[in-house]
Amino acid sequence: MRGQDAHDLSLEVSEARWKLALEGSNMGVWDWHLDTDLVFRSGQWHEIYGYAEGEVGPTAQDGRKLIHPDDLTQAIQDIQDHLAGKTTLFESEFRLRCKDGTWKWTQSRGMIVSTSPNGRPLRLIGTHTDISERKHSEAEMLRLAHYDVITALPNRVLFLDRFEQEIRKAQRHRQALALMFIDLDRFKEINDTLGHDTGDQLLRETGQRLQGCVRATDTVARLGGDEFTVLLTHLEDMNHVDRIAQTILDHIARPYQFGDEMVYVTGSIGITLYPHDSTDLETLVRNADQAMYAAKSSGRNGYHYFTPSMQAAAFSRLKIANDLRKAVQLEQIQVHYQPIVELATGRVTKAEALVRWLHPERGLVFPGDFIPIAEDTGLITVIGDEVFAQAARQTALWRNALPNFQMTVNKSPAQFRNSREHTHWIQLLHDLGVPGESMVIEITEGLLLDAHPPIAQRLESFHDAGLRIAIDDFGTGYSSLAYLKKFEIDYVKIDRSFTANLQPDSDDLAICEAIVVMAHKLGIQVIAEGVETETQRDLLLKAGCDYAQGFLFSRPLPAAQFEARFFPAG
Repeated sequence: MRGQDAHDLSLEVSEARWKLALEGSNMGVWDWHLDTDLVFRSGQWHEIYGYAEGEVGPTAQDGRKLIHPDDLTQAIQDIQDHLAGKTTLFESEFRLRCKDGTWKWTQSRGMIVSTSPNGRPLRLIGTHTDISERKHSEAEMLRLAHYDVITALPNRVLFLDRFEQEIRKAQRHRQALALMFIDLDRFKEINDTLGHDTGDQLLRETGQRLQGCVRATDTVARLGGDEFTVLLTHLEDMNHVDRIAQTILDHIARPYQFGDEMVYVTGSIGITLYPHDSTDLETLVRNADQAMYAAKSSGRNGYHYFTPSMQAAAFSRLKIANDLRKAVQLEQIQVHYQPIVELATGRVTKAEALVRWLHPERGLVFPGDFIPIAEDTGLITVIGDEVFAQAARQTALWRNALPNFQMTVNKSPAQFRNSREHTHWIQLLHDLGVPGESMVIEITEGLLLDAHPPIAQRLESFHDAGLRIAIDDFGTGYSSLAYLKKFEIDYVKIDRSFTANLQPDSDDLAICEAIVVMAHKLGIQVIAEGVETETQRDLLLKAGCDYAQGFLFSRPLPAAQFEARFFPAG
């Protein structure tokens, strides 16, 4: 055998072995002769895509017809770069149509194995590998990185990226943008009472409702928790922003039906405008957030535009929140006590514990200035524990002077709905030797309306430990007689709005009399708040009211002053 023939035979054997090895690795082998455009495709190649031998035309042009139109240009560019010597290895990824019409992501790799004497490529050999699973995994990872798992809306990362792009477009075309921050009002209460599954359903449907309120060119995203954003682009009429904001509020406020459960929720919206308020992305996001808090402070279920004064308010709020985190540790949380008088005898038999914050710079800070912030930041739980502990220790001391003395402690809805159990309160009373009936837990009427199993169980656990339950500000909410019976309420407190203008033959007096009669029929005692005059006291006593508190008797006092005034020595 001549040397050249032997050499050619050796190459053929090596090539055959190479192709066999690739076939065994589940790769489809292709062999392309450029002069004729003919392509050999292996049996494994046909098996990967579901084609029988001969069903795909024999040329490279026939093969290119199977590549997805969106991927074809790049695939051609990749092969041209290799043929031009720009890459040492041909490599390209594209979708290729299978016989059943589906698409498989393919990695095509190859190299020039033969050239003409002048270096022109004559032949390429390579492989096709099915990488669909990897591509799907990559797509899923990309989705998880940029889309919210619960709502499938863009998440914070993707939203900020789109916002930045839209700002650039708006700069080029001199257009306006509007950014809305949307926060669901009292969403945490729904999550805590109905469970996270219902909460997730609510978030999903809210996302769908928001998308139905805007154009396809606008962006709806979920930043996390119950916070959503809407980015309105290409604005020409600013009235469009108001219309969209109101539409969103209306859609959110529609009832949500989840199985047998009907859920009601509202939203608060903060709005900032580009370039009117700022041209900086971070500043605009901060503006919208501050405007949203202003909407909440204005009563919720509304929208508020950003104003420069909000910046100062936000800094003040942030400083209060930061100072509040240290307040308990630095023993700045104090409890003042307001006497509750037994009207029939004039004796002080009870007191209400009221929280105060002795700030090193601001002085005495009243609850209205920091409790809402404590509720929003979750600090209400720590503060509530501290107030209860101080009140319980004080009760233990004062019961030495008055064995039947009873202390009332407020428990805000946000604090009550916290998933944390309150067995440590009951344990504290046990450790102090204070009977449960010496403490009264004040709740709001609204809490009873949302008293789903977790809340009902906590109320029952308090009652089982002997603690009493009072409804604060009675008559201003939506309590029904059924709720009063269901939860074994011990006291109702007539709201000061009814006692403030109490006069003979007045409507307010008629309401107070009706509350007293109703409560007594149910075995519930009545406490009137905000009593400031002797006339009010006398009318309430005549109406049969059991107890009263207010400035007529005393303002809230520090423990030492309370003790000196109402528990004199001897």
